[in-house]
Amino acid sequence: MSYLYLLLNLGSLSIPLIFSFHPRLKFYKKWKAIFIGILVGMCIFIPWDIIFTINGIWGFNSSYFMGITFLSLPIEEWLFFICIPYACVFTHYALLFYFPNMMLPKSYTRMISYSILSILAILSIYYYNKWYTLCNFTLAIFILLLVTRNNMQLLRSFYLTFLVMLIPFFIVNGVLTGSFIENEVVWYNNSENINMRLFSIPIEDTVYAFTLILLNLFVMNHIQKRFNNPKN
Repeated sequence: MSYLYLLLNLGSLSIPLIFSFHPRLKFYKKWKAIFIGILVGMCIFIPWDIIFTINGIWGFNSSYFMGITFLSLPIEEWLFFICIPYACVFTHYALLFYFPNMMLPKSYTRMISYSILSILAILSIYYYNKWYTLCNFTLAIFILLLVTRNNMQLLRSFYLTFLVMLIPFFIVNGVLTGSFIENEVVWYNNSENINMRLFSIPIEDTVYAFTLILLNLFVMNHIQKRFNNPKN
């Protein structure tokens, strides 16, 4: 099924895009900020993706994409970094719109942040010879430190909304990594990761998703503040 990866991308984007025009949400008004956030995310994750693909740390099953590639990546992989962040950021804002009190206390947020940072640091040191684990966890540490220092308010809600996002994440990423289909869309060189899976999903992918979405939200929030306070 050569259109599977494309359909997963478009399916993930379709409902958030349609409801972006909901008269109460009006999410389309945030488009400028969100697309700047997506662009920043692509500037980090696309070069990483290209390098890892070229070096066989992961790769793509040609049976599930259209066969069009650019810089060693299927065109569907480029779309992934647009469709998935958009859908996730929309989910975050929609949840906060309907549940404005969906927020952790500052003390809990700080405790969770430092716990995650400590765990990631320990695992990065222990698995220093596994490229996906090391690069993934190191970037997560950097981004989480950046957000912890500059926008703790974002983390107070993000830790909760991310738990909701994990539901579609397990469905979409599950298909990409081989759940429900004969072969995986994206394959991994298990010598370069912990080789521990949640169903068919490498455990590193949850951290990857966490970092990608958090980075997009952080940049978007920063841009929106600049728009609202142009003199600052």
